[in-house]
Amino acid sequence: MPRPSSIFDPPTTLERLLASPIKFLAQILHRIFLFLRAPLSLVPYNRPAIKVVCISDTHNDVQQVPPGDLLIHAGDLTKHGTVAELQAQIDWLKSLPHLHKVVICGNHDSFLDPASRSTEDEGKTLSWGGIQYLEDSSVTLTFPLHGNRKLSIYGAPQVPTCGGSDFAFQHNRDEDRWTGTIPPETDVLVTHTPPKYHLDLPVGLGCKYLLQEVWRIRPALHVFGHVHSGHGKEPVFWDEGQRIYEQIRARKDRGVIRDMFDVWGWLCLGRLVCHGVGAMLWTRVWGGDCAGSWMVNAALAYRNTGKLGNPAQVIEV
Repeated sequence: MPRPSSIFDPPTTLERLLASPIKFLAQILHRIFLFLRAPLSLVPYNRPAIKVVCISDTHNDVQQVPPGDLLIHAGDLTKHGTVAELQAQIDWLKSLPHLHKVVICGNHDSFLDPASRSTEDEGKTLSWGGIQYLEDSSVTLTFPLHGNRKLSIYGAPQVPTCGGSDFAFQHNRDEDRWTGTIPPETDVLVTHTPPKYHLDLPVGLGCKYLLQEVWRIRPALHVFGHVHSGHGKEPVFWDEGQRIYEQIRARKDRGVIRDMFDVWGWLCLGRLVCHGVGAMLWTRVWGGDCAGSWMVNAALAYRNTGKLGNPAQVIEV
C-alpha cells in the first residue's frame, strides 16, 4: 500500500485503521462527543464579543481575510524567509482594517532567527508599523469599542526539527522548550507548532511539551499552524475524557492483530465512551458548566499544494 510522500500529508482512512484500530476509533469517538456536547462560548456574560481572525502559513501569498477586531498570524508568512518576502507580507497585513494585529515567526521565516538568517540579509531591518511581533513575549491589548476589554497574548515560534539549517527556531523533538515559559495570565496563546494530538494529523506532529504547558495554562484560545492538513478548530475541555483521549493517541501503532487482543487498550476506549456520554448528559441534559478553550489550526495553505485554499478561522472571545 503506498504511503504518503510526506509526513505532512494525511494518511488514508484505511491506513489509519490498519495502523491501529483502537486509535482510529478513539479519534472518531472523540470528534463525535465534542460535537454532541453543549456549544463552547468564550464570550464573558454581558460583555461585547471580541472577534479574533486567525490565519497562518500564507507562504508569500494573500487571500481575502474576514473583518474582525484582532488579526493573528501564527507564522510562516514566507517561503524562504528573506527580508523582501517578509516585508511584502507585513505590508499586506498592515493594509488590513483590523484594530490590532499580532504576528509570530514560523520555521520558513528564516530572517527572524539569527541562526537561520542568510548572509545576504545581514544588517537589514523590517518595518512592522503597528503590528505586534511576538517572540517568546507577551502583549496586552485594549479594545475601546468593547468596553475597554483587555486580552493578554503570548507568542512563541519554536518548532520541533522539520528541515535544514535555513529553517528558523528549530529544536530537537525530545528537547523541552516549553515548560514554565508561558505566563499564567495568558488569554490567547500563539505558537507555530500545534500541541501534540490536536489538529496535527493522526501521526501526531505537534509538540508533547507544548501540550503539557497548555494543560498548565489553559488559555481561552490557542492559535497555531505549521501542519497544513490539520486546518480547523477544536474545543478542548481539560477533563478526564481529554486525558484519556490523549493517552490513547500516545500509544504506538500496533496493527490490527495486536490491537484486537489489547485488553488495556479496549478498556481505555470504554472509559473514553463513558466520559464522553457523561459530559454530553452533564452539559446537554442537566445544564452543567461547559467551560473550555478553543484550539485553532489557522493554516491557509491547502495541504502541501503550495497554494492557499483553507479559509481563515474566526473565534469570538
